[in-house]
Amino acid sequence: QVQLVESGGGLVPPGGSLRLSCAASGRRFSSADMGWYRQAPGKQRELVATISNDGSTNYADSVKGRFTISRDNAKNTVDLQMNSLKPEDTAVYYCRWRMVVNVEGAWVGYWGQGTQVTVSS
Repeated sequence: QVQLVESGGGLVPPGGSLRLSCAASGRRFSSADMGWYRQAPGKQRELVATISNDGSTNYADSVKGRFTISRDNAKNTVDLQMNSLKPEDTAVYYCRWRMVVNVEGAWVGYWGQGTQVTVSS
């Protein structure tokens, strides 16, 4: 199985920056699609950003232009640089590992344990 460990969360004032990191175990990191999701209290978990195995990225409209996702296949890590943070960015942020395993589209996925990001003055 794949294990994912997030780090870098904390308390930051509005307008500040924070960098999250996810370290993944496993032998097929370079073949996996990675992502960051977040969940605020009482709300559903939502996609923040993804980065595919070929390096292409996608962002939620709410974070586009402020957040940057990146990966380092040599280190089995995926990072999320968050700038111009807003109070509405407050949530638990989760790392996601997903891999399609056959041509019919079947896939497997794993979640990290989450790291708390609080944007408040």
